[in-house]
Amino acid sequence: MLPMICIGVCPRTHTYVYGSMLDNPRLSDEAAPMADTERLAPLRRRKQPSAATAEQPRISLTPERWIECATALLVDHGIDAVRVDVVAKTLGVTRGSFYWHFKDRDDLLLHMLETWRNAATEQIIQRFEKVQSDPRALVKELLSLPFRGRAAERAARIELAIRAWARSDPMARQALDDVDSRRLSYIAQCFSALGFGIAEARSRAFILYGYEVAESLLHSQGTASQKADRSALIERLLLASP
Repeated sequence: MLPMICIGVCPRTHTYVYGSMLDNPRLSDEAAPMADTERLAPLRRRKQPSAATAEQPRISLTPERWIECATALLVDHGIDAVRVDVVAKTLGVTRGSFYWHFKDRDDLLLHMLETWRNAATEQIIQRFEKVQSDPRALVKELLSLPFRGRAAERAARIELAIRAWARSDPMARQALDDVDSRRLSYIAQCFSALGFGIAEARSRAFILYGYEVAESLLHSQGTASQKADRSALIERLLLASP
């Protein structure tokens, strides 16, 4: 004999039904759905995520993450691809979440340029100034910048994209001119510290900077040995007495 167990609630009498499923198939068929309903009730009562919780990943995106994504689009597809809807879609968020951090597209573009200037110029200069190297050693450090692995290659790709953008946009053109001027001025100071006159220091700074830009943009030209030879030649020419 099968054991007597509670197999459900009769929907007509609202009383518990004891027995075996085999004892009364008709009653069992009526009670079983009720038993399933009670068994699933805890799952249905489980708390659903609130709208605020669902939106949390979007709100938690930092301005830096938006700038990073926009810069990647600039490098891969050009400035026309850097649109609010495209950046938002790439990040997997709504367009509206963009306005937590930026007023409009121009505000985003301005922050992109400022971020690039800070990372590619100001931070490098500050690092060199903290070390307070001998001017000759500093010139050698500057000459080595285009050869610093993947970081240098990524920086070169960003700069190439910004230079292409600057050909058609006054804001980017002004930012690029400011960066070029800042770098040239700093390099000229290095040569002045070596005893060169102002005019000579500026000329040598221009040669060094032009070489850096060329190596960054033409990084696939030449073997490692050939690049080392070019760097050594430029170093001898720039540090030679006038």
